Amino acid sequence: MKTYFSTLPKIEYEGKTTDNPLAFRYYNPDEIIAGKPMREHLKFAMSYWHTMCAEGTDMFGVGTLTKNYGESDPMASARAKAECAFDLMDKLQIDYFCFHDRDIAPEGATLAESNARLDEITDLLEKLMKEHNKKVLWGTANCFGNPRYMHGAGTAPNADVFAFAAGQIKKALEITQRLGGKGYVFWGGREGYETLLNTDMAKELDNMAYLMHLAVDYARSIGFDGDFYIEPKPKEPTKHQYDFDAATVLAFLRKYGLDKDFKLNIEANHATLAGHTFRHELATARINGAFGSIDANQGDYLLGWDTDQFPTDYYETTFCMLEVLRAGGFTNGGLNFDAKTRRGSNTPEDIAYAYIAGMDAFAFGLRAAVRIIEDGRLDKFVEDRYASYNTGIGKKIADQTATLEELSAYALNMGDVKTNTSGRQEYLETVVNRLLFC
Repeated sequence: MKTYFSTLPKIEYEGKTTDNPLAFRYYNPDEIIAGKPMREHLKFAMSYWHTMCAEGTDMFGVGTLTKNYGESDPMASARAKAECAFDLMDKLQIDYFCFHDRDIAPEGATLAESNARLDEITDLLEKLMKEHNKKVLWGTANCFGNPRYMHGAGTAPNADVFAFAAGQIKKALEITQRLGGKGYVFWGGREGYETLLNTDMAKELDNMAYLMHLAVDYARSIGFDGDFYIEPKPKEPTKHQYDFDAATVLAFLRKYGLDKDFKLNIEANHATLAGHTFRHELATARINGAFGSIDANQGDYLLGWDTDQFPTDYYETTFCMLEVLRAGGFTNGGLNFDAKTRRGSNTPEDIAYAYIAGMDAFAFGLRAAVRIIEDGRLDKFVEDRYASYNTGIGKKIADQTATLEELSAYALNMGDVKTNTSGRQEYLETVVNRLLFC
């Protein structure tokens, strides 16, 4: 069904005064911002799973829309799905897409049959990518959906499951490399535990790290020169996931010697589920040299699960893009819309409205982040707040040349701290407000 999105026009930039719901207000792909086009700053990607596969199901109800694209045969449906995906990307002016292996081709009765189906669809994707000038941002394997993975994949207590996951990942790596993807993501769909009563945590972590080393070694052997990512996620579906947050993942990577190949793919909704802000997780990745890519969405603060909503919070997108710019921008990563329309929003037009809202939110955030940096007041305030480390005893602390005895003598001679300047949080929040909505 190539006509699935036929009612949609190509979405163009019309400026912030437009009342056209099928137009961009802030995203102007080829406009130069801070030295390069907006499309290069943002590197938007369509998520194949939510956009092309999700049918509005939840734990209490069946789907509210159909995504078989007019076909009853699973492989015919997969081919039609691919055609429709590229039609949608053209209309939304999106340059990249991300996929799980099982998004693009249905699983067969055996791994061999699944791989054959993937080869057939990969042929088609390669052709469509050339025709439509689209790229893969990153690929991954769905090692969580099938019942075989009920206890995990790389962390499964059953060695046969581990081996099957390895075979599936090998094929997903080959497809990602063939399609020119510069990223491959590991996210722990079920890599964790429900109770320690039946879990050998040490063995599971060792096995997961071993699988990642095997994946890196194989990928490099077939010419993959992109980044590997781990996507922190604290819970849901597993009660305690091993990749809980950015700091936990960094500790894991360093322990197992994976930090040279892996970076972090930060998701906004996962950050809030871990009890952090989106910006905190991005900053943690950035200051540790592990910032890689972003899953662009937002969660509901009143709900304790992954709602994967399209991002519409302009403050969140501004602070996100501030961290991206401070990290030097994206290299192999980008902004993947790991987001879905609400269950009651069940038309093709709703998908377009959602993407427009998310893309405009990040375009606004980019514009606002550039204004904040160019204005300079926030950076100057932070610099001045830590100015005591530029001279005297503070410089010795910053240079890490002061001894404990020297610091103690300094403190004894000082008597007590005589000044401690205001943090002026409310003033800084006002500065941000004025810069966002000037």
